Amino acid sequence: MGTNVEFHRPDGKSVSGYLAEPASPSGAPGVVVVQEWWGLNAQIRGVADRLADAGFHALVPDLYRGKSTVEEEEAQHLMQGLNFADAASQDIRGAAQFLKARAGKIAISGYCMGGALALLSLGASSEFDAGVLWYGLPPLDYVDASRIKVPLLGHWATQDEFFAIENVDALEKKLRGADVRLEFHRYLAHHAFANETAVGPGRIAKTQYDAVWSRLAWDRTMRFLGRCLG
Repeated sequence: MGTNVEFHRPDGKSVSGYLAEPASPSGAPGVVVVQEWWGLNAQIRGVADRLADAGFHALVPDLYRGKSTVEEEEAQHLMQGLNFADAASQDIRGAAQFLKARAGKIAISGYCMGGALALLSLGASSEFDAGVLWYGLPPLDYVDASRIKVPLLGHWATQDEFFAIENVDALEKKLRGADVRLEFHRYLAHHAFANETAVGPGRIAKTQYDAVWSRLAWDRTMRFLGRCLG
């Protein structure tokens, strides 16, 4: 459904990404989708396609510059090689500006590593009208809650062994202390519960797809985006 596109960062450098567009693109809202640590793979393209089917422009910036993997060790290496501040303030903001030129209001939605980057991006960019976090957050010291001025939705797994629920509680407290408008939901689930590829013998340990919780989280996301983006 989607196509590969090129867009420019605020510093003028070119970045590629995957763009999925709705059947009625004129005036439709948009969502910047931020990848998990695997890279711009088929699963995250599927997320963009799903959003396009629901009536959104959806753009996934290629943060790894063409690289992706199914191996946990390589994913860890790719993530560690990523400059998070640069990705948030340049790659992701460039994607936001690209969408803003063709869409109505726009949101950002990030998964795992992408959830952490989404939160950082909300503090680094003024283009977004809403944010959705899926089981991923940065160290709290990196979150300037006073800079987040838009509504925020978060989906968290109480059995997440990568992002402890206690850290989610601390994040919520920090955000509420800065009067951020937020809606956090906690699910009796493991990490990556909305990633349909986290099943079977090939899945990464400590992750598990849950179809029921995934559907509920998606329903909540669609309602939230509908309210915030119109």
